Amino acid sequence: MKKSPIHNIKPLKRFRRELRKNMTPAEAFLWKHIKARKIDGYRFTRQHSIAGYIVDFYCAQAHLIIELDGEVYNNHASEEYDLRRTQTLNSAGYHLLRFENKMVFQNFESVIQEIKEHLE
Repeated sequence: MKKSPIHNIKPLKRFRRELRKNMTPAEAFLWKHIKARKIDGYRFTRQHSIAGYIVDFYCAQAHLIIELDGEVYNNHASEEYDLRRTQTLNSAGYHLLRFENKMVFQNFESVIQEIKEHLE
């Protein structure tokens, strides 16, 4: 019996493409610094779908997901959704790092350092 794929399923392809075209300033800034194996040779993809969710950045080699959150996530409904999403992804064997958009700009070195720590 063939296992059902959970990565980059076709129904989300168009939406992933739109998200890549319209990245937030924080996503674009971080992407510039992690793409093309710039962090210790680890390959990241952006707007990758896993288990029906689209994650901002994903490193398959480390099973690491990076999410950037803006002001839109500061409400109860978003918090509940993010909790369910995090639990689903964690139970599937992925580790999720979450940063606020402003952290990327204000504490960039600490963001990169935390990412590196989870890649090792």
